Amino acid sequence: MGPTLKSMFEQTVAKYADKEGLVDSRLGIRWTYAEWDQEVNRAAHALRASGVEKGDKVSAVLFNTAEIATVLFACMKIGAIFNPVNFRLMEKEIEYILRDADPKVVIFEKGTAPQIAPVAKTLTSIEYWSIDEENLPYALNYYERMEGVTTDRPSCQIDENDPYAIMYTSGTTGLPKGVIHSHRDMVDQALIMTACLRLSENDRGLTVAPIFHCAELHCAFFPRVMIGATNVLLHHFDAKEAIQTVREEQITSFFAAPTMWNMMLQEDFTKEDFLTLRQGLYGGAPMAPALTIQLHDALGVQLLQAYGMTEMGPAITALTEKEQVTKAGSAGRALLNHEVRVVRTNEHGPAEPEEVCKPHELGEIIVRGPSMMKGYYNRPDATEEALYKGWYHTGDIGSFDEDGYLWVSDRVKDMIISGGENIYSREVEDALFDHPGVLDAAVVGEPDDMWGEKVVAYIVKKESGLTDKELDEFCVTGNKLARYKRPRRYEFVDELPRNASGKLQKFKLRERRTTLLE
Repeated sequence: MGPTLKSMFEQTVAKYADKEGLVDSRLGIRWTYAEWDQEVNRAAHALRASGVEKGDKVSAVLFNTAEIATVLFACMKIGAIFNPVNFRLMEKEIEYILRDADPKVVIFEKGTAPQIAPVAKTLTSIEYWSIDEENLPYALNYYERMEGVTTDRPSCQIDENDPYAIMYTSGTTGLPKGVIHSHRDMVDQALIMTACLRLSENDRGLTVAPIFHCAELHCAFFPRVMIGATNVLLHHFDAKEAIQTVREEQITSFFAAPTMWNMMLQEDFTKEDFLTLRQGLYGGAPMAPALTIQLHDALGVQLLQAYGMTEMGPAITALTEKEQVTKAGSAGRALLNHEVRVVRTNEHGPAEPEEVCKPHELGEIIVRGPSMMKGYYNRPDATEEALYKGWYHTGDIGSFDEDGYLWVSDRVKDMIISGGENIYSREVEDALFDHPGVLDAAVVGEPDDMWGEKVVAYIVKKESGLTDKELDEFCVTGNKLARYKRPRRYEFVDELPRNASGKLQKFKLRERRTTLLE
């Protein structure tokens, strides 16, 4: 049989029945684990009443709500496959995912109804549930579905290798792919992260990053449930509200993408606001060394970085609190039971796992470990390529240093080749982040008749008077960047295109440039 997420949840309920398990201040909910379990059972029976059987999919287009936290465990109790969908996607993007995943039920809320309404007209075989009171012609009411439903535990035989979820990749390079994870994948990931974060039942965790993303769900939320800690939900990220909630709910640990930490740094706060916070986890995107040091100094809190990707569960390496300054910018070292290699890239196909690079030699990062995906849903060819010879080929370029720390330089597709020289956008971005007037930065390659490609920097200003000349002089001063690496053009923008996990969507910057040229 082996452990499943169903057994993980029910073991916690048995051990910590009267302990506060889930808090949703928006709804005024403070459930003990026993009360939460009853809600989960009710939702599981309601899904069954709508025809959801083992192996069927249930999609959720929800912000961080008690309902999404309840439905995901309800799915696990009846062997349904949970499909959390990015609530920031447009209707066509959501339609693509729902058409691909083919769920029996889609659960949504008022904030996502504008995207769901047109999809419901097209995909009419799906049953739609709204968690809000609005009377919608195409949707049933979530709470009406729960009325009169038993809170007894549903019986269902679930194996550790059964699929638990289909999670769609963030689409930083194009159309998303559905990643299949099993119950055992996530039990192992939760165990590893519980140990890495040194969590205990006394912790109070804040869910401020989206639950639909595996960085929050698998690296923070599941580990807290596993250990019997309290989970406090914030409907969506707001820097002021996050700081206030940390203080009022005496939060000890939470995950946030680098952009979120950066936004909190811009607010008025004192270290007393973070007095109970012993640890901040970040990931989902690289953090500039300058920002890492600012956070360390400003908050007086221990930071831990996790690096990974949806296909791996996601975490594969971690940079611990003690290493944040001495190894700032590194992705850290391999997590328990993970094997990470940097191998020479291959122009004619996937990189060979045996072609291992020397320290400081750049190559593609490949990995294998206990939480590796079973494959891409409906994409056997993509699965075969990504899992070549049993290793997941990340598409990230990086290197190990002599101490065994991993440094991520770029995506294979984001590497810029100018005049025959390889330029890694991460290096240029880190140099730009050192300037006090830069709030956010992204670097891409642009076609150039003479050099093949030239470096272009998109900048979000912190100071209104910042100019391209000032930035160029800054890159020259102190030999921050070799001449060929310096941006040839700067574009100042109000914000950069990022997905909900904070990852830059550089393909949108390239598309923007192409559109301007047409």
